[in-house]
Amino acid sequence: MTYQERAEKLAQMIGMGQMNEAIDEFYDDNVVIIEANGDTFETSAKQKERVKEWQEGLEAMHGGGVSSITSNEEAAVTVIESYVEVTFKGAPGPYKFEEVAVQNWKDGKIVKERFYYNAPGM
Repeated sequence: MTYQERAEKLAQMIGMGQMNEAIDEFYDDNVVIIEANGDTFETSAKQKERVKEWQEGLEAMHGGGVSSITSNEEAAVTVIESYVEVTFKGAPGPYKFEEVAVQNWKDGKIVKERFYYNAPGM
């Protein structure tokens, strides 16, 4: 399976609400996650905790999708541009959140993922 195919399957699983399963399948146990503000988190278990906290803060999910996916097979890097429209608990909504995830792969797993987004008011 190419890195492009892996990234496409990852995005598909997330779009179907299978976030934990996607983390289990595609993230290295010692993955490093870097948020747009520079905050860094390590391990797939920590990423699952963060996803759960984010989901618990949602009042409603209105939609989302992937704008583009690309890969550099030689460098083992994929890039996913996506968006989601949500309403957070206790906040006006909906809010459209757009991000780019740059993923570095090794042995079929993401070992580093860096997010780029602009989230005013968050």
